[in-house]
Amino acid sequence: MIRTMFSVMLGMVVAMMVMLGLEFFGSWMFPMPAGQLANEADLAQIVANAPTGKLVWVLGGWLVAAVCGGWVAARLARVRRMSAAIAVGVLIVLGVIGNAWMLPHPLWMTLLGVIGPIPLAWCGGRLALRRDRVDART
Repeated sequence: MIRTMFSVMLGMVVAMMVMLGLEFFGSWMFPMPAGQLANEADLAQIVANAPTGKLVWVLGGWLVAAVCGGWVAARLARVRRMSAAIAVGVLIVLGVIGNAWMLPHPLWMTLLGVIGPIPLAWCGGRLALRRDRVDART
């Protein structure tokens, strides 16, 4: 049980690293407009006026992070491996909901951000289990 919890936590650490890494690269590709961020309204205005490519990039970061985090969680857990992977997806969905609650995102981005991470974390878990089956045969 404790190992499973740690595998979920490490899966989330990897997911966060992937998200932040892609966000960093995305901020290089799509730089923020000049000016200061004095309050949350300024940030909300920037998100509302963000180019579609930037929004797709952020959404892709959420989805890629779900696959990577699910894979790590399932790979490290000994029991309930798929549950660990899916837990990472659920935590990412909760983060997306919190992010959408604080900042206005387009509806399509929020919907895909809520629908996508759990199945993709499941896919990451399946990839980890498949790798273990291949390793066991050799």
